[in-house]
Amino acid sequence: MKKLVGFATLLAMTGPALAADLPVKAPAPAPFDPWDVAFGGAVMNDYIFRGVTQSNHQPSVAAYFEPRYNINKDLQLYVGSSSESISFANRAAAEVDVYGGIRPIFGAFALDFGVWGYLYPGGSCADNVLTAGVPGGNVCAVGTGTVFLGNGNVMKKDVSFFEAYGKANYTLNDNWQVGINEYYSPNFLNSGAWGNYASITGRYTAPSTTFGKSGVGMYVSGEFGRQWFGTTDAFYGVDSVLGHFAAGIPYPSYNTWNVGIGFTYKTFTLDIRYSDSDLSKGNCNAFTSAFNAAGTANVTPINPGGAGSNWCGAAGIVKLSADLTAMTNLK
Repeated sequence: MKKLVGFATLLAMTGPALAADLPVKAPAPAPFDPWDVAFGGAVMNDYIFRGVTQSNHQPSVAAYFEPRYNINKDLQLYVGSSSESISFANRAAAEVDVYGGIRPIFGAFALDFGVWGYLYPGGSCADNVLTAGVPGGNVCAVGTGTVFLGNGNVMKKDVSFFEAYGKANYTLNDNWQVGINEYYSPNFLNSGAWGNYASITGRYTAPSTTFGKSGVGMYVSGEFGRQWFGTTDAFYGVDSVLGHFAAGIPYPSYNTWNVGIGFTYKTFTLDIRYSDSDLSKGNCNAFTSAFNAAGTANVTPINPGGAGSNWCGAAGIVKLSADLTAMTNLK
């Protein structure tokens, strides 16, 4: 009996130690879900695209929807669609974008390659302003989709086009990022002119403790870019007094830049930005066919009428946006 008690005592003493020595099975990792969806919207006082207003310096709203497939943590495929309210000379009131691409990551480098289509449904012929020398006022030329405007400008009914693009962003540290962008279109705004846009970007993100425990973040960012163009087709040709550019005008290449400050809170971002370009009012008019261009003093080789437009000048932009992802915000 004493032997049995002694053996039981030994088991009681060594049991926990023996159990602790057994291998512990780790919990199974959560299954990897490669699918995600990003979506959001914005309201802004002006929709500026590469230094040129798309909304006649009036407010604009925007929304986007972007399904994503993550092959792994460093490689993502995506497609998407976005829309913005605009005010074009051909009376198109919306821009609808469709796009898709691939986003690989190599350490501190985040790359992005894809194709972006810009669609402008609703373009039509203006018919409410008389045009000197055009019988019956503004008319559509049969089979051309022409829009004649009262200030002498014309614009095609359909100005949809696409671009191929590549982007690279490098994270220097927790606060600084720099990037480069490249976009190319063989037929910018369906004008017949090729377009090439390149830019450099920079962003400083303030430490998360800048505003204490409020959850408010802050950043400062800027971009400098240059837009190059080829020559348009004969639709936009200028048969001026001198007879130049009847076969098409060389769209003016230009520089553009912007700088701004942003504040973030949860899914919301308030961005306050200054944008500008070096396009003259005369060349801006030739490029945009602005329906509200006026005057005769802004004569350039491609704008012999002299009407000027402020669609390409300095502008202040205030934009409030919300950005969410299904995996992060809808769980």
